[in-house]
Amino acid sequence: MRMHRDTSLLLIVDLQVGLLPVLETGEQAVEEASWLGGVAEALGVPVWLTEQYPEGLGESEPSLLASLEAPRVWRKTHFNAHAESGFAQSLAGTGRRQIVLCGAEAHICVLQTGLALLEAGYRVAWLTEATSSRRLEEASLARRRMEHAGAQAVSADMVAYEWLERCDDADFKDIHRRFLKARASRPLAFA
Repeated sequence: MRMHRDTSLLLIVDLQVGLLPVLETGEQAVEEASWLGGVAEALGVPVWLTEQYPEGLGESEPSLLASLEAPRVWRKTHFNAHAESGFAQSLAGTGRRQIVLCGAEAHICVLQTGLALLEAGYRVAWLTEATSSRRLEEASLARRRMEHAGAQAVSADMVAYEWLERCDDADFKDIHRRFLKARASRPLAFA
């Protein structure tokens, strides 16, 4: 599955202030989701965030919110966001069939949401370096389970460059200047 900006939606699950301190790679997940979220918005790809029981876990990480201009935020009580009232209908209404999925916790809310999306006929890309759990082993197991169910593991760079498609147009030049050029080479943890 190649990613296309006109059919994609970035879904960032539960990167919330109360949960991040216990995640093994929580800071990296926020950085990567924020970066790809900025690229997505610049290219017209919708960005959706979910917040699991924000009364207890807090709202989305402020640095994530600050990096985005107009994300749609869904508050939820179901672990599976697709089961939340209005979510499935709103998603279907976008016409977007490729979902780039990331967040926390990989083995709970991200996994259950991803499995439901696959069951509903969506094509799911598991954004590996932006998906985390309290223990990396659980995130790794969730990723393997999602791949077995039909999702594809991807990196933020893979998605960004597939959305861009080419290097000789104004979109690439703008994205390169704003996002790609300053992206530092650094080791990433992949679950």
